Amino acid sequence: MALILKERPIFMIGAERSGTTLVMALLGCHSRIAVPEVVWYYPRFYPYLHTYGDLSVEANFRTLAEEMVFGLKTPFWGMKVNPRTILDEVIELAPERSFAGLYAAMHMRFARYVQKPRWGEKTPHNLYFVGPMHHDFPDAQFIYITRDGRDACVDYLESSFGPTNIYCAAHSWKRCWNAVKEWREPLRERGLWLDLRYEDLVREPERVMRGVCEFLGEEFEEGMFDFYKTDLCKARGASRDHAPLGKPISDKYVGIYKDLLSPRDQRIFAAVAGKELEEAGYKNDVEPEMPSDLMIAKYKEFDGRIRAATLDGFEGHIVYESYNDWLIDQREERRKKGLWDPATAPRPFPIGDPDEEMIIGQRAWAAWKQHFCVKRRYVGDVVL
Repeated sequence: MALILKERPIFMIGAERSGTTLVMALLGCHSRIAVPEVVWYYPRFYPYLHTYGDLSVEANFRTLAEEMVFGLKTPFWGMKVNPRTILDEVIELAPERSFAGLYAAMHMRFARYVQKPRWGEKTPHNLYFVGPMHHDFPDAQFIYITRDGRDACVDYLESSFGPTNIYCAAHSWKRCWNAVKEWREPLRERGLWLDLRYEDLVREPERVMRGVCEFLGEEFEEGMFDFYKTDLCKARGASRDHAPLGKPISDKYVGIYKDLLSPRDQRIFAAVAGKELEEAGYKNDVEPEMPSDLMIAKYKEFDGRIRAATLDGFEGHIVYESYNDWLIDQREERRKKGLWDPATAPRPFPIGDPDEEMIIGQRAWAAWKQHFCVKRRYVGDVVL
């Protein structure tokens, strides 16, 4: 059943390293909009809801609720809660016994905590689930943040969690761009879609954010530009991957690919995602050079090896990854209990897709984690 809430939800999406976190931080400083840390709920749970059994059964519904409530990368989004009662509080807030009901309840609980009437959410890979999200929240508004794919890929390659070579980075950016094509115009016509360019935002922040607020039906507030003073941005800004969040908006990261991508890598990007780059409104100024099949195979294999081997390295995502792996274990346990049968189970996207593990938020492939005997870790001290 579709949920119509008193205040329309706001979803911020886009390829990773495209400025989605910046937009999250800006809107989170609006006096009426509550935006918690990233959740990954749709990628993590939506394709696998069938593994919980009938959610009208209280035990099954509570299992889903527990995994959602206690599985946040930032525990309870920083809310001071009683761990013994928070699960019941969220369940009581749920407008219906469904995944969407729990999703709404979690964000309503956060909005109530920070005393704001409206909530938004930013998970980049929600872009793969625009259809289900629109179905669940038919009046929700989407903001798609686009950044020059070459700059986004540079940031990906420099990060502690992304692809490790230009071929795989360009492939990821291309998939993200193509994933929303069918939704852009239909939702725009209904006033539910806004395209925002990262470069415009950092060069003309006030003009762009006035447009964002107009789209959302909210008053523009200068206080949004104090985002870097918040606890969230101070914590994120202390890490290498999110250092810009600890400072005011700057356009210094526009065009970084010119210094940080070799001419050959620029040609590879053009071969893999040049068409999509031009569709996004950016000029492609090199001749494409597609690697050989043998080299592509090497790119893919080495990407898998490096991702797995560095999970527990500097600012690695081993804690985040360990919880994702634990969720997969729980699905298997429910199968053993007879709650679902792979032979008759539905196969919604991205189940069976070659990129399934990356789309749902894994940072490394299971096969390579097993190959390197990567041990799980559930406690960390680094903000990611």
